[in-house]
Amino acid sequence: MDKETKKSVLLELKAIFRDSKAVFVADFKGLSVTAQNQLRSKVRAAGGGFRVSKNTLTRLALDEGGAGSLMPHLVGNNALAYTSGDPVALAKAVTDFAKDEEKFLLKAGVLGPRALSPADIKTLSLLPSKEALLASLLGTLSAVPGSLVRVLAGVPQKLVRLISAVAEQRDGKSEAA
Repeated sequence: MDKETKKSVLLELKAIFRDSKAVFVADFKGLSVTAQNQLRSKVRAAGGGFRVSKNTLTRLALDEGGAGSLMPHLVGNNALAYTSGDPVALAKAVTDFAKDEEKFLLKAGVLGPRALSPADIKTLSLLPSKEALLASLLGTLSAVPGSLVRVLAGVPQKLVRLISAVAEQRDGKSEAA
């Protein structure tokens, strides 16, 4: 790789670490080209990117990018899965792929400033999607005013029932007399 290509790759990796909400490091040794292409399309569908790069260039980008917790995991054949969108969707995509392909191993990751182990990435993938969480929040928020209206409407209804019962009781006493 010539010097200019290395500079452009380094700039691209720095941008990945700077702009991404989540970055996962994975070992892809022995993965076929077809499987890699399937992984790339799954990651792309989740709103992320997949990049294979030399460990030396990745280390240089990490020195300036601030995701230094990934440094010890940059041994062997490594690929980066990253996203500036929904980290849960990316975690689901890579963990689903790792279930099908035993040669694809998640090593570590970062979510913002927090370091993630492979178990943390799996836990992240089990969370509901952003849309599901928003729908749940909306349902909760809309239930509160509805409950308040039912409670407030209950007071006049009870008053009407009380007046009706008193009127019936008076009618019953006047007929008896």
